Amino acid sequence: MTEPAVSLVVCGAPLTSRTPDLAASLITSGYQVSVIATPAASDWLDADAVEAVTGAAPRLAFRAPGSAKSDVDPMAMVVCPATFNTVNKVAAGAADSYALSSICSAMGARLPLVVAPMVNNKLWGHPAWSTSLDVLRSVGATFVDLHTGDHRPVAVESGTGPQVVERFDPRWLATAVAAALNR
Repeated sequence: MTEPAVSLVVCGAPLTSRTPDLAASLITSGYQVSVIATPAASDWLDADAVEAVTGAAPRLAFRAPGSAKSDVDPMAMVVCPATFNTVNKVAAGAADSYALSSICSAMGARLPLVVAPMVNNKLWGHPAWSTSLDVLRSVGATFVDLHTGDHRPVAVESGTGPQVVERFDPRWLATAVAAALNR
């Protein structure tokens, strides 16, 4: 039996530096993982390390015309870290990058969606933020708090990114995916 496929979308935030750990935890939990990165994630991402863990380079852009489509459709999608920009864009239906298009497609198909926001306390208070979270909730998204693994995420205090990155347990994502897939 083939492992369920999970797409891991990473955004431009400090936790993206741990993408190999995030992917490895999902793989250890029995998932086939493909990594998709927003354009802003590329500075935080070690593409070679991701490829060493997953067997494929992270996908950063739409495929070229004439290129073959992936033959694996994900059963679930994880967005970790999910940034203010990405969450607001997908909530509005913007699909101007491969990563955003993938998340929007997953939302439209009602795939299980696990979202771990890495948003500082200043942006967390922006009036659009709560509305965007509500849109994700309306499609059944499961949230993961970066501090505790709970399903009620809270802001990251500005300037504490390195500590959050160090303490984050990638198994929280695998547990949330398993619950979303009823495994």
